[in-house]
Amino acid sequence: MSVLAAAVTAVGCMTAAGCTGARSSGDGARPSGAPPTGGSSTAAPSLSADPAAAARALVARLGDEDLVGQVLMPYVFGTDARSVSAAAAESNRGYAGVATPAEMVARYRLGGLILMRRSDDPTGPTNSATNIESPEQVRRLTAGLQGAARALPAGVPLLIGADQEFGAVTRLREGVTQLPSAMTFGAAADPALTEAAWRGAGTELAAVGVNVDFAPVADVLGPAGSAVIGSRSFGADPKVASGQVAAAVRGLQGAGVAATLKHFPGHGHTTADSHSTLPVLAQSRQALDAADLPPFRAGIGAGAWLVMSGHLDVRSVEPGVPATFSRAVLTDVLRRQLGFGGVTVTDALTMEPALRWPPGEAAVRALLAGNDLLLMPPDLAAAQAGLLGALRSGRLPRAHLVAAVTRILTVKLRLAGFAQPDLSLLGAGPHRAAAVAAATAGVTLLRGACGRPLVTGPVQVTAAGGRQRQRDWLAAALRAQGAQVVSSGGTVVHLVGYGDGAADLRADAAVTVAMDTPYVLGRAGSGTLLATYSSAEASMTGLAAVLVGKARPAGRSPVAVAGLPRTACR
Repeated sequence: MSVLAAAVTAVGCMTAAGCTGARSSGDGARPSGAPPTGGSSTAAPSLSADPAAAARALVARLGDEDLVGQVLMPYVFGTDARSVSAAAAESNRGYAGVATPAEMVARYRLGGLILMRRSDDPTGPTNSATNIESPEQVRRLTAGLQGAARALPAGVPLLIGADQEFGAVTRLREGVTQLPSAMTFGAAADPALTEAAWRGAGTELAAVGVNVDFAPVADVLGPAGSAVIGSRSFGADPKVASGQVAAAVRGLQGAGVAATLKHFPGHGHTTADSHSTLPVLAQSRQALDAADLPPFRAGIGAGAWLVMSGHLDVRSVEPGVPATFSRAVLTDVLRRQLGFGGVTVTDALTMEPALRWPPGEAAVRALLAGNDLLLMPPDLAAAQAGLLGALRSGRLPRAHLVAAVTRILTVKLRLAGFAQPDLSLLGAGPHRAAAVAAATAGVTLLRGACGRPLVTGPVQVTAAGGRQRQRDWLAAALRAQGAQVVSSGGTVVHLVGYGDGAADLRADAAVTVAMDTPYVLGRAGSGTLLATYSSAEASMTGLAAVLVGKARPAGRSPVAVAGLPRTACR
């Protein structure tokens, strides 16, 4: 019998995969709401009356290497657990001294792994690995990884995470329902739409074996509009953002995927990028409480199982120390003031602010500050050695490590109570309908006539930067709405998106549409200005309905745009 099976049996569970009884609201997590309906067939959780008790029984049986392994969440190279390319094997050897992901799980007794995909989004500098190709491939990979974890003496399943924020930062892009960006949801400001959409998205993540989503982003944008966060945020209003964050948490966790609030205590009031430097949060403690912390409070209140610490210099709490390494921020503020009892995970330890210490030292400092999971240590062997050395020397108290691992195992036992959905639910009709409903509700008119069609007659769709996919989606959606789409000579509808500026605007466009943050619209001369905040297909579908007058542009810009109202539809 594995350690997991023995511990589960000790608290009266029926199997190692899940226990009968009601969900617990202990240890900082509350029930996530009713079972999913519609296109989501995720089974209602079946857990012991106290998963934390099962976790305590389990952790008492773990040795030093198993305890240390549970707090490590590295990346891996390769698209299969046991069979990888020569290049991936070489990369794994350079990172962790093993050839395959399964060997990495076995050697380091890992608690989790993050799946990645190379990208040109704000997180690109830290995305060194690629192991996401298709939903079917990801499901095979995650099944192989979990098989490697079950083969260990502890038999403890893995937390398998991904940055599936939707919008600019999205790892699984093909074959799954794509939600619009967080800012779209902020513009719609309808928590019911948000919860339904994120529940569908969570069901599809669970189907491919991803049980932790490093989302939602709980950062509130300041007046300068953080470029690294941008449309990843629900907006600049703490109250609106709070409702949206809570709804996303309920949706994800209702589908059996752990939500992660990030980047604590808030990355939105700085314009610097924590991938390459240490951003400074200069606001007063009072301003931090009023403008940055509310969405984190709301997400914790909704039962979020994880919070990600940010590499941020919070001057009003502990100046000069990145929040990831600040006990004052993570223990005093997050745990004591906000009452969070779940799992705290670092932002990537491969980012510049975390590299000021050697990997082993950074791992120890991060854990002592109040983190439980160490995400993407730059040298896995060094991180493990540093933690084992600190544990055996007494610098890292065993009780501290045990508490961290107990929180991690509690989340794992909660997740184990959900049945894995079938791949047939990927792109399910109700999931796509929920995405389109939210995307349509978020479309915002910032200039133009409200209450009538915004285009009549032939329409010509153009786009900056060769965004052919979005042009095609919008053209197809317009045709489906009965509009005539032409290649030249029609009313010009011009699309601008992520990374575009004033030079990407078109002077002869009758309608200009911002598919990312709407700030560029302040410099557009078109008579009609619209924002979708997202370039997802669902957003183009909603935009088409608004353009032909079959849907009202009822959104309200979540951020201020120079010279424009938050909405022209009052």
